[in-house]
Amino acid sequence: MAELVIKLPDIGEGVAEAELVEWHVKVGDVVREDATLAAVMTDKATVEIPAPRDGVVAWLGGEVGDKIAVGAPFVRLTVSGEEEETKAAPTSPAPEAVEGPEEEGEPAAPRPQPAARTRAPEPPAEPAPSPRPTSRPGESPLPRPEGERPLASPAVRLRAREAGIDLRQVRGSGPAGRITHEDLDAFARGTAAVGRPQRRSDVEEIRIIGLRRRIAERMALAKQRIPHITYVEEVDVTALEELRGKLNAEQPERARLTILPFLIRALVRALDEQPQLNAHFDEEAGILRRYGAVHVGIATQTPGGLMVPVVRHAEALGLRDCAEELARVTAAAREGTARHEELTGSTITITSLGALGGIVSTPIINHPEVAIVGVNKIALRPQWDGQAFVPRKMMNLSSSFDHRVIDGWNAATFVQRLKSLLESPAMLFLEA
Repeated sequence: MAELVIKLPDIGEGVAEAELVEWHVKVGDVVREDATLAAVMTDKATVEIPAPRDGVVAWLGGEVGDKIAVGAPFVRLTVSGEEEETKAAPTSPAPEAVEGPEEEGEPAAPRPQPAARTRAPEPPAEPAPSPRPTSRPGESPLPRPEGERPLASPAVRLRAREAGIDLRQVRGSGPAGRITHEDLDAFARGTAAVGRPQRRSDVEEIRIIGLRRRIAERMALAKQRIPHITYVEEVDVTALEELRGKLNAEQPERARLTILPFLIRALVRALDEQPQLNAHFDEEAGILRRYGAVHVGIATQTPGGLMVPVVRHAEALGLRDCAEELARVTAAAREGTARHEELTGSTITITSLGALGGIVSTPIINHPEVAIVGVNKIALRPQWDGQAFVPRKMMNLSSSFDHRVIDGWNAATFVQRLKSLLESPAMLFLEA
């Protein structure tokens, strides 16, 4: 027998290291060629690392959350043969992209480097045996034998990790026993305490890794570097909602119109008058880059966390085209199939929680952009028309701006222009 040393391959895009986000094997596992060994994440993508040949896992080169240098020993396999081999693992051809602000062909915005070590440990003389999984006190025995890896999508695995659920204890209802989100919900309900409330003293530590770590880094970057000013205005969307309902009824076979395509059209018109808001601010170089193209980022909640798919060249899209592209890119982000170019290059961002939007919010700017528009929920409110109170459909816009380059007057003028366009939606269809 021989030992095959698998090194972390060059994933591309000039990265020198990658974060280990998931092991798919453990020491002692028998793996087949092309079986997935682990998943690693760079600033751009999550990549699965397959085995280059059949073998038995003899050593793993890190723990989840560690940074592994490109070219460092990653996995050691015991394989048939007589001499030790060293080989870089191939990479998966279909990475899952992660959002970022930079446009293709432009220099990337500065990124903070997480305080994590680059790790390439040497293997122990004798790997410790993997402990046999056991069920928790009060739980039924594990639904699958030792060593059998649960089948689940990356989104389900991430959700289970964040909730502290051991997938080996969850019965899957999908094809071939695949675990679904519904199975996680059922497991959580089944293990909930029954009867009178009990005191709890347990503390669970959840390591922040992968996409969740990227989100944390970007939020910290935006709040540390950008002095936010938030401006809130209420908008009467009664006429817009009436128009939206009629358009949806006329063409039910096409993508359903939400309020967002109308807001995107209003953004394009308002940015024509204030192009300094459709920009990136490079504080290191002291340069504000104003863009002619309007690439609208849409803050989207996905099973793995917040992502920002991009509706590109919104200035060239009609209302229906905008709705269809919006539906396409947000669905791709939620399903984990979005390409790199669909998650990067936004010049201004919209964030909306729909019916959960509340009355007011304080959105955080998507660095290095200089503005973000937040949509709050639509509610029926009494409004004075000069003679009596009448019911009107009202919605607040909560928008934040980079106060280093956007003055309060400019921010207020921009939001008031959005208000006038949304309250008189016919203006959205007039020639600019």
